[in-house]
Amino acid sequence: MSTQPAPGTTQPAPGVTQPATGTPQPAPRTTQPATGTTQPVRRLRTRPKADRRYAAPPEGEPPRTRLAYGTVIAALLLALAAAGIAALAWGSVKIPPADVFRILTGQAEDPSPYRTIVLDVRLPRVLLGAAVGAGLAVVGTTLQALVRNPLADPFLLGISSGASAAAVSVIVLGVGAGLATTVTIPAASFVGAFLALLLVYTLAREPGGGFTTSRLLLAGVAVSYVLAALTSLILVVSARADHLKEVLYWTLGGLGSARWDTLALPLIVLAIGTGVLLALARPLDLLLVGEEGATVLGLNTARFRAGVFALASLVTGVLVAQSGAIGFVGLMVPHAARMLVGAAHRTLLPVAALTGAVFLVLADLAARTVAAPQDIPVGVLTALTGGPFFLWLLRRDRSRQEEAA
Repeated sequence: MSTQPAPGTTQPAPGVTQPATGTPQPAPRTTQPATGTTQPVRRLRTRPKADRRYAAPPEGEPPRTRLAYGTVIAALLLALAAAGIAALAWGSVKIPPADVFRILTGQAEDPSPYRTIVLDVRLPRVLLGAAVGAGLAVVGTTLQALVRNPLADPFLLGISSGASAAAVSVIVLGVGAGLATTVTIPAASFVGAFLALLLVYTLAREPGGGFTTSRLLLAGVAVSYVLAALTSLILVVSARADHLKEVLYWTLGGLGSARWDTLALPLIVLAIGTGVLLALARPLDLLLVGEEGATVLGLNTARFRAGVFALASLVTGVLVAQSGAIGFVGLMVPHAARMLVGAAHRTLLPVAALTGAVFLVLADLAARTVAAPQDIPVGVLTALTGGPFFLWLLRRDRSRQEEAA
C-alpha cells in the first residue's frame, strides 16, 4: 500500500534527494554575536547644532558658496581704497583723481589749490566715516551673536539713542565746555549707551533667561522713543536757539564735524575694541549653539555677556559722540559679511569691519553729492536703505517660522 503525502505538504522536485530521517540538519545562520565578544559602541552626537540663521543653510537648499578668505580681504581693501579716492575727488568741488593722488603722496605743486580741500576737509571725513562704519558693523555683528537674533543692531536696541541723549545733555548744559569735543561728550555717550542697553536687556529678558524677537524689538523701540523724546525735551527747554540746528543735524547722523584733532580717540577705541573681540571669537562662536550648549562647553554666559555688552557700549558711545546716530549699518553689514565668509567670528569680524567702512564711505559720498552743494546727513540715507532691509529680515524670519511649524 502506497503512502500518500499529507494534504498541504510540498512535494519535492523530481531528482532531489531527501535527507534521511534523523539526519542532523545544519543550524540556520544567525546574526547574534558570540558570547563574550565586544560590540562597537555607537557614539552619540552631543555637540548642539548651531543656529540655522548663522550657520548652514536649511536642509533641501543648495549650500552657500563662499570665496577664499584672503580673496575677500584683498577685494575689500581695494574697494575701500577706491571708495576713499572717489570720496576725496568728488563733492561740491570736483578734483581730478590724479591730483588727489599727487596730493596724498606729496608730489603736488606747492601751493596746490586743492591741498586744503583734500587734506584738511575731506580726508578727516573719509577716515572718520571708515572708522564709524567699521565700528558699527563690528558692534552689530557682536550683538547679533550675544542675543542670537539677526535683528540686533546698536540703533534698534536703543544704544545709539542712549548715547545721543547723553551727548545732547552735555552739549546743552555746557558740562566741561573746554573738554567737550575730546573727553566729556565721548564719556557721556558711553554712559548713556551702556545704560540704554542695560535697560533693553532687562526689559526683553524672559523669566527663563532667553530672548524672543518680539520682546527684543519692542524693548529697543520703546527705549529709543523714550530717549528721543527726552532729547527733544532738552532741546525745547534750552535757552540757546543755536543749539537746535547744531544738535538736530548731529542727531540725524553726519560726518561734517570731522577734524584731525578729534580722530585719534575713535580710531584708538575701534582698534582696541576690534582686537579684543577677535580674541573673544571662540566664545562668540559658542554662543551660536545656544545658552545651554555654551554653558556645557565651559562658557560663563552671564559674565561674558556683561563684559561684551560694556565693550560694545564703549565703542558705540565713542563713535556716536563723533558722528551722531547713524542707523542700520550694524544691521545690514553683518548679514552681507556672513554671505561672504560664514559665521566664524575670527574671519567674520574683519570682513564686517571692512564692509562697514566701504559702505559708510560710499554713503557719505552720496550724501555730499546727491544734492550738492547741500550736505544731506548720512544717517538719512542709511535709514532709507536700512528700513526696507529690516522689513525683508522680518518677512524672512516669519517665513522660516511658518516652515518650521
